[in-house]
Amino acid sequence: MTTTLDDIIETFEFLDDWEDRYKYVIDLGKELPGLGDTEKNEANKVRGCVSQVWLVTEISSDDAGEPVITYRGDSDALIVQGLVAIVLALFSGKTARDILATDVDGLFKKLGLQEHLTPQRSNGLKSMVARIRADAEAALAAA
Repeated sequence: MTTTLDDIIETFEFLDDWEDRYKYVIDLGKELPGLGDTEKNEANKVRGCVSQVWLVTEISSDDAGEPVITYRGDSDALIVQGLVAIVLALFSGKTARDILATDVDGLFKKLGLQEHLTPQRSNGLKSMVARIRADAEAALAAA
């Protein structure tokens, strides 16, 4: 079963303590299927993350011909892998236009991520989002 963004928001609202929220983020990361060694390559590597992060991008089209982008991801750090899971729940399977229209900062603020992550992890999260937005822009340009 895939955890949805609504599930994540609901669980964050339920968990008052940040230690419990961190455990939940780690659990989300453990649920990710992960990537094979061949997919953990330079082309899939996200730049700007202190930990190793890889995103595999798959682009298809919906019935209207709009590019739809699906992601799979992995990290070598448990908490970061959980952040990858949140990013995938937010973006994977959406159209490129929806990805670009997503209020990422609003969501991260709602979850309280910005004030509870180290600066390095915040920068890594921003790097993942920047990579996904660049993929969406490229998919729209190619469509």
